[in-house]
Amino acid sequence: MAIERQKELRRRRKRREKLRKLRAKLAQTADPAERERIIEKIRRISLRAPIEVPPR
Repeated sequence: MAIERQKELRRRRKRREKLRKLRAKLAQTADPAERERIIEKIRRISLRAPIEVPPR
């Protein structure tokens, strides 16, 4: 049972790390098409993840 928990924690950490990187990319890009692509990736990874879209 402990192994399953470790796998779950690893997946969760990886997901958070990925979301952090995508949010950083989203904050840097100005291209509307690229922004939509990144937002879609964020939604695919985590549906409930808040997406702060800075105004451009």
